[in-house]
Amino acid sequence: MGKQVTRWGNSLAIRLPAAVVEALALKEGDDIEVRISGERTFTIDRDQKRLAALENIRRLRRPPPAGWSFDREEASERR
Repeated sequence: MGKQVTRWGNSLAIRLPAAVVEALALKEGDDIEVRISGERTFTIDRDQKRLAALENIRRLRRPPPAGWSFDREEASERR
């Protein structure tokens, strides 16, 4: 399952094998976390920030306003 590093603009990139995409249930536009896990090794996981934020909201034990839903693009515009 070796992959070649390629240039993508000013960055370096690799393509994720289909087995990784399927195992993480990824789709285009999903956020992922890449962490160094050892010398010359790394791990890839789904980004858990959104789920953690929703869990924090649930801990408030208050229902969200009627009709409220999380919109990732709208949230990103607020940065």
